[in-house]
Amino acid sequence: MSRFVMRLGFLFQLRKSIPFFKDFFFAKEVSIFKKALFLFLIIGYIIFPLDLIPDFLLGFGVVDDITIAILLLQLMVKVAPHSLKEKHQLFK
Repeated sequence: MSRFVMRLGFLFQLRKSIPFFKDFFFAKEVSIFKKALFLFLIIGYIIFPLDLIPDFLLGFGVVDDITIAILLLQLMVKVAPHSLKEKHQLFK
């Protein structure tokens, strides 16, 4: 559970997470299939957002968008190679 909280905090620190995403997509240790899958999922969600709660409902509609974004980013961190996690201090 503490690893999940640490990774979640990392994702909200934009200054640290952008270099991780750049390194993830340029790392040779990450397979082309994983890179393409995450790129497809991220771009697909931006183009066709699945709204469980409509966005116009007093801010509650943003919750499902944030939840899906966090799940995608959490999966990306989870499948990242160990060397990349160490470089960005995702393991302690």
